Amino acid sequence: MIRKRLLNLALFLTMLVTEVLIALFIHDSFIRPYVGDVLVVAVVYFFLRIFIPEKYPWLPAAVFVFAAAVEFSQYLGLTDRLGITNPILRIALGSVYDTTDIVCYGIGCAFLAAYELARRKRNR
Repeated sequence: MIRKRLLNLALFLTMLVTEVLIALFIHDSFIRPYVGDVLVVAVVYFFLRIFIPEKYPWLPAAVFVFAAAVEFSQYLGLTDRLGITNPILRIALGSVYDTTDIVCYGIGCAFLAAYELARRKRNR
């Protein structure tokens, strides 16, 4: 169990560092807006897998619902309505709604679901 948690921690940190590097150093029209959104759901997934290393094969779907809810909160302008001024929190919650973000989250979660299936087949 500890081994799985450590693997998930390593994957989480790898994805998080990748996301930060993309945000800081890549300013293009493909990697930052699309690949970054595909990877962000992996960051959330592997973070949750640190604490829930087994069971819950539906976790990729739950991560997608969470990501879509955050995107929908951007559509509603929730950060402004709630008066959130903390810059880090504003970046994390985002402020611009874009339907392509939801598509990217779906693609990322599809990859996670495939990973989940492969992991389960290997463990049988």
